[in-house]
Amino acid sequence: MISLFRLSAALSYILPLAVSLVKSPPDLVISQDFPDPSVINVDGVWYAFATQNNLYHIQIARSDDWNNWSVLDKDALGSLPSWVDQNTPAVWAPDIIERPDGTFVLYFSATVSGTSHHCVGVATSKEIEGPYQADARPLACPDPLGSGRSINPSPYFTSPGRGGAIDASGFKDVNGSLFVLFKVDGNSLGIADGQCNNGGDESQKVPTPIMVVPVQDDGFTPKSSAIQILDRGPEDGPLIEAPSLYITSDGSYNLLYSSNCYLSASYSIKFASASSVTGSYTKIGNLASTNSSIGLIAPGGADAAADNQHVVFHGNLPQGGRGMYATTITRSQKGTSFG
Repeated sequence: MISLFRLSAALSYILPLAVSLVKSPPDLVISQDFPDPSVINVDGVWYAFATQNNLYHIQIARSDDWNNWSVLDKDALGSLPSWVDQNTPAVWAPDIIERPDGTFVLYFSATVSGTSHHCVGVATSKEIEGPYQADARPLACPDPLGSGRSINPSPYFTSPGRGGAIDASGFKDVNGSLFVLFKVDGNSLGIADGQCNNGGDESQKVPTPIMVVPVQDDGFTPKSSAIQILDRGPEDGPLIEAPSLYITSDGSYNLLYSSNCYLSASYSIKFASASSVTGSYTKIGNLASTNSSIGLIAPGGADAAADNQHVVFHGNLPQGGRGMYATTITRSQKGTSFG
């Protein structure tokens, strides 16, 4: 476990009652490629799930104490549904929730067969480590080719936007209601030039909104259509993505999200706040950004655990790939912070 932060390290600015960044050091707890992590605690044991590697569609790691992690030699999602390109599935950004009946629901993004665009899928298992059985239908797939046509089989969610969908994240509200958030992957269409296919002049950039859908207790049947809660602005460069929602001690809803292109050192973790799950959300500021003096490069993909305190995220590794950091969220009169 490598500590990359010091108490004096300031990764961004301080806003009164807003954001105050890193009061104690988050640690690099997985120093191999383990990008887009999500985290869940089951019977006192921590589990993290991550984007594919050369062996597995979805990686799994485990920790008994939050500080020491082991990557498991198994694939959470061995078999993929038929709508996924079986040769180049590019399975990204998994997320896990436990539903009321004790079943675990796995959300994931994968390439649609015959295209280079992603959509969101869903799988379930009675055991946290799987294996997970994927549903035959995609969960969210708004106009993946930008041509006005959907895919077959039809997705569960009805959503505006185009370019497909990535970065699904489950959320359980205080009353037990379930929601799924995701990003409409507009930049995948490559309409604008530049970083992440959405750079250049601001007038040419396409939306990359964050959506939310209320769902039934099964974790995927929608109660209504998707609602937009946030979108990129000029300060976000080409995109926002990787939503994760948690509840603060005063009952506010804080939305963690990544801003800018993951290929750039400008990639960072930001957050917005609202009084309800569906918003409206106000962008507050940065939680973590690049600080090369302490070895933190392009932090992103943050996920908050259901305890509204523990958080994992990834950052670039010197040898290539993205490792997983573990930290906590605290809130005081000085603001919201990592650590």
